[in-house]
Amino acid sequence: MPDRFNIRVYGILIDCERLLVNEEKIGTRLVTKFPGGGLELGEGIADGLKREWKEELGLDIEIGNHFYTTDFFQQSAFDNSQVISIYYLIHLAQLPESFTNNEPNEHTFWLPLSKVNADTFHLPIDKVVGQMLCTKYATRSL
Repeated sequence: MPDRFNIRVYGILIDCERLLVNEEKIGTRLVTKFPGGGLELGEGIADGLKREWKEELGLDIEIGNHFYTTDFFQQSAFDNSQVISIYYLIHLAQLPESFTNNEPNEHTFWLPLSKVNADTFHLPIDKVVGQMLCTKYATRSL
């Protein structure tokens, strides 16, 4: 049984029918994931999401609508914690030119929404969100 909660917060950035994703080495695995990460003690969810995007991508974001929060038990694959992940749609006042036509950096890239599904991602909760995006994109209700 887990001995603590691990609260994670992630942003979903969609631009021109493409989704921004990260590749990150977690433990010994290279995983495709949404940009974001762990909440720090004493930090609110919005502040944590803004900090993570600033650290990972150098971007100041605007937080939009809540998209999903983990609604099932998920044991961490990396430690003895229960993972709870919170996802928000995010916006930028203006997409930096380096993000417009090419890959922002070697670990961050755009995927066409038409190719996003559960199998796009490696982490169990991200898989749920990937499938939700696939379903919403197919019905054009995002």
